[in-house]
Amino acid sequence: MVAAPQPRDRHICRQPGHFMGNKSAEKTGGAGLAWGPLAIVLFWLAVMGVLYAVMSQVLKPPPLVVSATGELSISRARDGHFYAQGQIEGKAVTFLVDTGASLVVVSEAFARDAGLATGVPTTFRTANGELQGRIVPGLTVSVGPARISGLRVGVGLVGTDPSVALLGQSFLSRFEVLLSGDTMTLRAK
Repeated sequence: MVAAPQPRDRHICRQPGHFMGNKSAEKTGGAGLAWGPLAIVLFWLAVMGVLYAVMSQVLKPPPLVVSATGELSISRARDGHFYAQGQIEGKAVTFLVDTGASLVVVSEAFARDAGLATGVPTTFRTANGELQGRIVPGLTVSVGPARISGLRVGVGLVGTDPSVALLGQSFLSRFEVLLSGDTMTLRAK
């Protein structure tokens, strides 16, 4: 009588990393299994890095457009706000246009980096309550080609990227502000 051949998949091996017929695991002694979780983590870190890079470009505020008549047109960004590139005392800044803010307001970190003077201590009354800060007089603020000197700038903005400042009424009041659809236009008075 001839014995029936046994299928190979019934072979049981109790060595870690050794699976039925897995030649690579046999050669490495199971090291291939140890790299699996690390490879997954590295893959997802790479994916997140690429997504971050793409989203920073997609969500970048649209550029300021200056018409032949000198009007500044600011397009609404994807987050619903209006942003414009500008400068305070020659230091580059991204302005978030805030028609409800009384002053141009920057963070303490921006003020330090720009070398702004100490200013006068004050209490800002905001929609989120009172906030301690200071007001620095006599500064130059520009957005595109529009440049205004002698402005008061508040220092004490919190909760945002230090390179973002509020563009408030101390600057905006020098312009007629028109809103049409997704475009805000600043026209000199």
